[in-house]
Amino acid sequence: MAWGKEIVSETVLADDLAPSPSLGEATRVWARIGVLSFGGPAGQIALMHRMLVEEKRWVDEERFLHALSYCMLLPGPEAQQLATYIGWLLHGVRGGLIAGLLFILPGFAVILALSSFYALFHDTSLLTTVFFGIKAGVLAIVLQALIRLSGRALKTRFHVAVAIASFVLLFVVDLPFPLVVLLAGITGYGRVLYRAYHDDHWRPRLPRFATAGIGIGVLRSARVRSTIVTILCWLVIWQAPLLLIQNIDGPKDIIAETLSGGTNVFGAIFSFFSRMAIVTFGGAYAVLAYVAQTAVQHYAWLRPGEMLDGLALAETTPGPLVLVLCFVGFMAGFRNPFGFDPLTAGFLGASLAAWATFAPSFLFIFAGAPYIERLRGHAGLSAALAAITAAIVGVIANLSLWFGLHVLFADVGRLILLSHRVKIEGSDYANVPIAGIAWPAWVTLDVSALLLFILAIVLVFRHRAGIATVLSVSALAGCLLRFAG
Repeated sequence: MAWGKEIVSETVLADDLAPSPSLGEATRVWARIGVLSFGGPAGQIALMHRMLVEEKRWVDEERFLHALSYCMLLPGPEAQQLATYIGWLLHGVRGGLIAGLLFILPGFAVILALSSFYALFHDTSLLTTVFFGIKAGVLAIVLQALIRLSGRALKTRFHVAVAIASFVLLFVVDLPFPLVVLLAGITGYGRVLYRAYHDDHWRPRLPRFATAGIGIGVLRSARVRSTIVTILCWLVIWQAPLLLIQNIDGPKDIIAETLSGGTNVFGAIFSFFSRMAIVTFGGAYAVLAYVAQTAVQHYAWLRPGEMLDGLALAETTPGPLVLVLCFVGFMAGFRNPFGFDPLTAGFLGASLAAWATFAPSFLFIFAGAPYIERLRGHAGLSAALAAITAAIVGVIANLSLWFGLHVLFADVGRLILLSHRVKIEGSDYANVPIAGIAWPAWVTLDVSALLLFILAIVLVFRHRAGIATVLSVSALAGCLLRFAG
């Protein structure tokens, strides 16, 4: 398939699927996805949908959205977990490992190089220039994916209502997106129960959908023993770097030092990011403030403001935005080399951060995906995941709008729509925001960014250009505009 052309596709059903690819062919596609996966989760999900569902037709719409709904419930980078899930569907554990690793490794290699450059020269201006155009191209690709996903996921008025409610709760009320997704799932499941018990016309059709049941029978059929072995194996793999850290010449009680964040910086890095890996619901942005505060104030790995520089580097690379944590690990090792050359210590710190962050994703997929696949036919679970898919439309719409505002405007604040007056101390009162919306300073509109976005829209919707073409043209045009200005 040529990179410059897109297949004009309609909804891909199970009957429309192409023959299963060989492992070699799939590996080449996963490598391409890993190199092109700019733009955060919205852009990466759009890229995988376009390549795997529309162009290659290896996965049908239902299965793609089913997998995506499950991954959105997990901590960690949902796009990388989605790649792992689909790789597992196509070729088992080998396929999942290849897909998940190739989604990470290109971006990890780039973030290592950029972190080294930053640590030595402390400059990100050239990277910002290159990414200036790429962001506009990604925004157009995300908009296309949002339109297509909406048409396929919002099949009923109920799903439309869930998508709208999810968007409002995220964009206006600023609820955490895992909570919104969970509420959508509960609503979808509750709707099935209500209709089953109160709708005589619908009740007879319920068994037709209930081809699997939730309970002991399903748990037995999902090979609980195998699942336990999988969990234990991946727990060992996840924590294996502790053996390496033990052999580093330093404090004798290294495990105690690791857990307490003591003098061995590598133990502290691995311990800290292992904890982050299981609480990173909502992706990188959800934990940036806490990571930045801890890295600056508690560990002194970063100086104030450097977290934003790291985020700029991570946004310039393909792969999950949570790769910004590898930048933090690199700077921690670089500034606390513990007897190593600073660059070597930086590489080790970044590698430990990456291992601690991404290894749990494989555990979640390889242990949970078999159950999720076996329960695809259950009426309640299917309804819950369909509602979650509708909520994901709202999630991606929120991410897209947030991303678009920050691409087109230099200054984006928050307009408070509703607040609650509370008493704080003595007779003093404070207004606590309840609802608001992101609101740009209109005079800070970047005309160059707007022109690049229009160019990308024309390439995507008019000329149906491929992703590589859109990103390449946008990056080149962005550099020309910046240097000309």
